[in-house]
Amino acid sequence: MVIPVPAYVTDYQPGSGPRRAPRSWLHSDAPRLSLNGDWKFRLAPTARLDEAAAATDFDDQDWDTLPVPSHWVLHGDGKYGQPAYTNVQYPFPIDPPHVPDENPTGDHRRSFTLPDWDVESIVLRFDGVESVFKVWLNGTEVGVGKGSRLATEFDVTDLVRPGQNVIMVRVHQWSSMSYLEDQDQWWLPGIFRDVTLLGRPRGGIEDVWLRTAYDHETGVGTVTPELVAHPTAFPVTVEIPELGIGQIYRSAEDLAPIVLPSVEPWSAERPRRYTATVRSTGEQVELQLGFRTVRIDGERLLVNGRQVIFHGVNRHETHPERGRVFDEDHARADMITMKRHNVNAIRTSHYPPHPRVLELADELGFWVIDECDLETHGFGYLGWQGNPSDDPAWREAYLDRVARTVERDKNRPSVIIWSLGNESGSGANLAAMAQWIRSRDPERPVHYEGDYTGSYTDLYSRMYPSLVEMTSILSDTGEIMGCGPAEAQRVRRLPYLLCEYVHAMGNGPGGIAEYEAFLDVSPRYHGGFVWEWRDHGLLTRAEDGTPYYGYGGDFGEVVHDGNFVMDGLVLPNDRPSPGLAEFAAVSQPLRFDRDGATLIITSRYHSADLAGLRVRGVLETDGRPTADVELTVPALAPGDQVTVELPEKLITADGPGEGWLTVLAELSDPTPWADAGHVVARGQWLLTEEPAPAPIPVRPAETVPATETVELGPAVFDATTGTLTSLHGVPVAGPRLELFRGPTDNDRSSSRGSYELGAPEATRGEGTKGPSSAERWRQRGLDRLVHRVLAVTASDTGLTTRVRVSAANSGRFVDVDQLWTLTDGELSLRVDLTPSQGWDCTWPRVGVRFDLPADCEQADWFGTGPLESYPDSTVAAQVGRFSGSVDELNVVYSRPQETGHRAELRDLAIGTGEATRLRVATRPDQAGHRPGFTLTRHTPQDLDRAEHPYQLAANDAIYLYVDNAVHGLGSRSCGIDVLPQHALWPGAHTFTLTFPAP
Repeated sequence: MVIPVPAYVTDYQPGSGPRRAPRSWLHSDAPRLSLNGDWKFRLAPTARLDEAAAATDFDDQDWDTLPVPSHWVLHGDGKYGQPAYTNVQYPFPIDPPHVPDENPTGDHRRSFTLPDWDVESIVLRFDGVESVFKVWLNGTEVGVGKGSRLATEFDVTDLVRPGQNVIMVRVHQWSSMSYLEDQDQWWLPGIFRDVTLLGRPRGGIEDVWLRTAYDHETGVGTVTPELVAHPTAFPVTVEIPELGIGQIYRSAEDLAPIVLPSVEPWSAERPRRYTATVRSTGEQVELQLGFRTVRIDGERLLVNGRQVIFHGVNRHETHPERGRVFDEDHARADMITMKRHNVNAIRTSHYPPHPRVLELADELGFWVIDECDLETHGFGYLGWQGNPSDDPAWREAYLDRVARTVERDKNRPSVIIWSLGNESGSGANLAAMAQWIRSRDPERPVHYEGDYTGSYTDLYSRMYPSLVEMTSILSDTGEIMGCGPAEAQRVRRLPYLLCEYVHAMGNGPGGIAEYEAFLDVSPRYHGGFVWEWRDHGLLTRAEDGTPYYGYGGDFGEVVHDGNFVMDGLVLPNDRPSPGLAEFAAVSQPLRFDRDGATLIITSRYHSADLAGLRVRGVLETDGRPTADVELTVPALAPGDQVTVELPEKLITADGPGEGWLTVLAELSDPTPWADAGHVVARGQWLLTEEPAPAPIPVRPAETVPATETVELGPAVFDATTGTLTSLHGVPVAGPRLELFRGPTDNDRSSSRGSYELGAPEATRGEGTKGPSSAERWRQRGLDRLVHRVLAVTASDTGLTTRVRVSAANSGRFVDVDQLWTLTDGELSLRVDLTPSQGWDCTWPRVGVRFDLPADCEQADWFGTGPLESYPDSTVAAQVGRFSGSVDELNVVYSRPQETGHRAELRDLAIGTGEATRLRVATRPDQAGHRPGFTLTRHTPQDLDRAEHPYQLAANDAIYLYVDNAVHGLGSRSCGIDVLPQHALWPGAHTFTLTFPAP
C-alpha cells in the first residue's frame, strides 16, 4: 500500500486539533512537568509514514536516542543529515504549497509519568518546532502544530491518564509553512525549544496582561489589567508590594485601571521594574512591570515623552554547537556584551526569540522590535509572483502568526514596536496583520520594511540605503524608492529608521560614522540596526579532525549562499570583532568636544543622567601617562550640554613629544552588565603641534657594488637585488612592494554598485553595477606581481635600488625606488613609488613587506590601537602605546581575509616576548601622515586562497607590512561600496622609515 503524503504537510491551515488560544508567557505556581531530556528517535527520508509508532505498545528499543530540545542534523555526525544554509533561496522547488517527497521526517518518542495533580485541565506546550509537527498521546492523535518559532498549546485533558503515558511527535523538515520561514539562517529541523506539560488549576488565570503607562509630565503610572479567567477564579488580587498596591477585583466586571501617583519609569537606560503578582482562587502568576508609554508624535517616535534613537543590532538565535537551542547563560553573556558596546536596541530578526530573551531585555535594558515569524524572500526570484503575502489562501496563517507573537510577548516593557516580519514583499495579508495589531494593541506602533509607501505601517523603515538616498529621504524633495510624489510626502511625515544597515560581514563594516551623522540632519531619523549581531558558523571538523566553523557549502548543500551567514559583529567563538568596537565608539552616549581649555559634553542619552559615571582626563606624552584627573561635571540632563574647564595640568604637555589628552566617561559603580571602570565614552585630542615632517634623504654619489653583499651600518644587503638579508643581526628579507590584500567579504562582493565604475550618485547613490573590487584587482594582476631589478647602486652612506613591479600580461607597472641612508649612525629607508599610466582600478594597499624570523611574534607599538583600523573605520582608534602577539593582532575570520592593519604608526618594537629583536619607526610626511603596519603569519595570497583558517599555509616566517595607505572597508557584501573619500586610487607615494637599534 502506498502511503500518501499527509495533507497537513501542505495545507494552508495554521494547525489543527485542540489548540488553545495564544496567551502570555507567564511565571506561574501552577504545576508543570518538563518533557525535555532524552527521547527515542528515528529518521525517515520522506513524510510517507504510517502511524504504528504512535501506539503505546510499539517497540522502539532499536531507535536511537536524541536530546530534546535539539536539531537532529546537529547530532549523529551526519547520520541524520546535515544543516543547510540559504539566505534567499528556497532549498526546494518553489511550488507552493507543495514540498518534495524527499522530506526528512523525525519521529520523537518517550514515556512520562503523570504526577498526581489536582487540576482542572492539562495542557501540552511546544515552544518551538521546525517545521511542522503532529502529536500523538497514548496512541491517539492530538493535533498538528505549525509556526516554527511560535508556541503551540494543546488541551490534552482527555488523553492523558494516571501513571505512564506515551507521547510521539512527528516532525517534518519541509512543509507549506517552510514558504513562510525563509529567513536568512540555517535550516535546522527538530524540536529545538522546550516541551512542557502544564497543569491548569481550577480557578486559574488563563491569561493576564498588565498594561502599563507613564505620564512623563506628572510622574503618574497606570496599570490597566486585562484578565482571561473563569468566574470561579475571582476574586483576583493584583499586588505591587513596592508601591503598596493590593487591588482586589471581585469579578471581571470590576476590572479597572490602577493609578499610581508616582512611579519610576522604565527605559533601556534605566530599566526600572516592579514585581507584580496576580492571584486568583487557584493560581498565582508573577510579572515584572515596566512603566513606559510609547507614542508617535508627528515624525518622532517617543517613549516617555522623549525621542528614541536606536543604536541597535539584529539578533538571530544561533550557537555554533546547539543551533537555535536556547541557553540562558549564553544569551545573557551575549546581551551583556551588547551593553558593554553601547548597543541599546535589538530587532528580533526574523521571529520572536525564546521568551527569556525578552525578559533579559527588560532586565538589562534594550529597546526591542519584536518581529513575527515570517519571511517569503525566495519568491523574489519569481518577481514575487505567487507570493503568499497577497494570496487569500494564506491569510489565516498570517493572522495566526502575528497573534501568537503579540499575545506571547505583550507584557514585555522592552517591546516598543511590533514588526510584521521581513522581506515578504507586500500585500493584503500583511495589511491585515497590521490592522489586527492595531485593534489588539494600539499603544505600540507597527513596523514592516517592505511597506515602501507607508500604506499600512506606522514607521518608515529601510534597509541599506546609500548616503545619497538617505539625504533624499530626510529632505523635503527628491525621489524615494517605490514612491510617487504623494506617497513620498506621506512617508516623509513618518519616523524613519534603518531596520538593517552596514553589513558586518568579515572585516567591517566600514562607514558606520557616516550613517550616524544623519542624526544631526533631521529629527525624523531614529538610527538603525546593524546586520547583524553574531556569525552563524557551525562548529564542524575537516577530514583530518581539525575543528573549524562551517558555513554554506560545507555540508554538501545542493544550493547555498556560502559564507553570507558569517555576517556578525561577534565571531562564532564569542569574540567581539573590531567592527563591534567601532560601533561602540560611534554609538557612545556622550559626545566630547574641546575648545581650548573648555570641554564640551553633550548627552545623547534618552533618559539617563551622569549618575553612576565619572569623567576622567588623562594626559599622555608620547603614549606615557603624565597626568590623570577626575573632572567635576555639572548635572547633565538627557539631551543637554554642559561645559567643563580643564585644569592646566591636563592641557599642557609635559616635555617634548606628542601630547595627547584623552577624556573618559566610565562607570563609577558596578552594574549588572559591567564592572566599575568600564568606559562608555571617550574623546581624544592632540595638544602639541604636529611633528616635523621627515627630511628628504640626500641621494649620495653611488656606484654599482663590486661585492656580493653590501653592509650599511646594521644592515646587510644582497648586492645583486638590493634586498635586505640581515638587520641588526636578525635575518630579514625585503622590502618588497605589496599592492594586494586578502580580499575582505566586502571586496569580494558585487551585489551592490561600485563607486569605481561610475559616478557615486548613480543608481540612487549606489554607483554603477559591475565586478567586485577583488575581481578587478585580480584582472589587473595585483595578486601576482613580479619584480625586476633595474639598478642597484651603493656608497659608503647609502644604497639605492630601483625595481619595476608588474604582472603577467599587463603593460601597467610601478617603479619603486628604495633609498637607504646611514646618517650619524641612524639607518633610514625612503620609498618612492611611481605608477605608470593606465591604472584604472583601486589598489588594496601601498606598502612594503619584510620577512622576519618565525620567533618575531610580539609587537609593542606607539600609534593607533588597540584594534585594527581602516580609513572608514577609525572612530575606535586611539593613539597610545599598545602590545600584543601576532595572533592577538589578527582576527581569525571564518573566511580568511585582510586583518590587522594599525594606522599612523610612530614606533614599533618586534621581538620574542623576552627580547626586542627589531625596531621600526616612521617619520611624518609634509601633511603629518605616517604609514601603518600589519604583523601577520600569512601573506595576502595565503589569505586569498584559503576558504577556512585551517587551510592557511603554515609559513616559517612572520611578515611585517608597512603600508603608506590602505583601501577602505565599505559594506558592499550587502550595502554600499567604499566611499570615494576612503578609496585608495593609484598614485605616487613617498614614505620614510628608520630602524633604530633594538
